[in-house]
Amino acid sequence: MILPPSFEPLWAAPAHTAPGGLWFVFQRANLLISGPKNGPMILEAAAPDELPLPVSDIRFVGFLGDTACWAARAEGEAPEGFRFEGVRGLFNRMSDEMLAVAGRAVQIVEFDRTHHFCGACATPTVIHEGGRSRKCPNCGETAYPRVAPAMMVLIKRDSGFGRELLLARSPRFPGAMYSALAGFVEPSESIEDCIHREAFEEVGVKLSRLYYHGSQGWPFPHSLMIAFVADYASGDIVCQDDEIEDAQWFTLDNLPQLPHRLSIARRLINSTIAEVAPDHPALNA
Repeated sequence: MILPPSFEPLWAAPAHTAPGGLWFVFQRANLLISGPKNGPMILEAAAPDELPLPVSDIRFVGFLGDTACWAARAEGEAPEGFRFEGVRGLFNRMSDEMLAVAGRAVQIVEFDRTHHFCGACATPTVIHEGGRSRKCPNCGETAYPRVAPAMMVLIKRDSGFGRELLLARSPRFPGAMYSALAGFVEPSESIEDCIHREAFEEVGVKLSRLYYHGSQGWPFPHSLMIAFVADYASGDIVCQDDEIEDAQWFTLDNLPQLPHRLSIARRLINSTIAEVAPDHPALNA
């Protein structure tokens, strides 16, 4: 989820900033919204006590244009006329820019929620260094917001049928969606080693030539997706039990349901399609 150009990400509010603006209020990872199902709205309030329920762990997120954005943790259930929904479930129902800011906000709130106590001595922690970390006043242990590096790789080959993409389906995917392979980097492992390992573990193929595509912060829950394209080298598809429900080679005229346009997976797929088919209908879907 890419933050919009009009957004200025900040961890601490300037001294002159009043606590009014947009409020991204969460119950764990679920966002408090109002309005109709297909037009949900973020809360706006001039101060915390004007919100429809009590909040805690108030944190500044940044400016969306001239509007201050705040994150907070809900204390209690959603009142009448409001509801909590997962951010991912709001795709296609809320503007892309609001979803991107919500993605930043939920990571800030979840970091506070999961680091209220020191992991070394269990003492309550305090906000440190302008809000970027939490420090233990007893033993000095400092925790920073966690970002977990994860690789993504789209495997391609060109055959007599034209360009083919190896796309896989996880049991956790919604609908009938297929996507590129992805996996978390293990300790002391390079991104490149992770790509080769995950490709072989998940679908049983070996790769040659990795091409860096780009990266994207992904708040489900706190990942940095680092995306590559790779050429197929060898091997028959063998799906990893419990991880991959199905994987196939897809020609460009027979593509499955693809990931949402906000995801780097979709941009990775679209870019690889556009190399050989710049007018493909998937590029505008």
